[in-house]
Amino acid sequence: MPDSRPSPANPLSPGVTGGLRARIVPFMKFGIVGGSGLLWDTLALYGFRPLLGLTGATLLAYFIAASMNWLANRLWTFRHVVHADRPLVQWARFLMANSLGFVMNRGMVFTLFLLAPLCRTIPVLALAAGALTGLVANFTLSHRMVFRHRQPPP
Repeated sequence: MPDSRPSPANPLSPGVTGGLRARIVPFMKFGIVGGSGLLWDTLALYGFRPLLGLTGATLLAYFIAASMNWLANRLWTFRHVVHADRPLVQWARFLMANSLGFVMNRGMVFTLFLLAPLCRTIPVLALAAGALTGLVANFTLSHRMVFRHRQPPP
């Protein structure tokens, strides 16, 4: 029978590394999805900017990107979850739960538009900074409030 005690070369026990991996892998997937969301955000902003102006396009682009991120997270990052909510309800919960991330994200974007003329000329720079700003808050809230397991019936 193998010894379950940590070795000097690996001070973490298998349960600790497994628990750590179970938290890091979804966070990394969430970050990858966020990177693809940055692409959606950028495409929508540049596409709608001639019609809505910089401010209107920036706000609409967020909701397009957030919706695409919800779908990708549902289908990939949290595919192992037995979802507690129907898709439309979960999508609405995702947008509500990520409202803090929205404020942080778009706060950074609009601050950079105001303070850095280069970001008004090349808005993707501000979008990338905004995406990084909201990442941790969005992951934490999504993991706890949106992509949660269905409770077994009593």
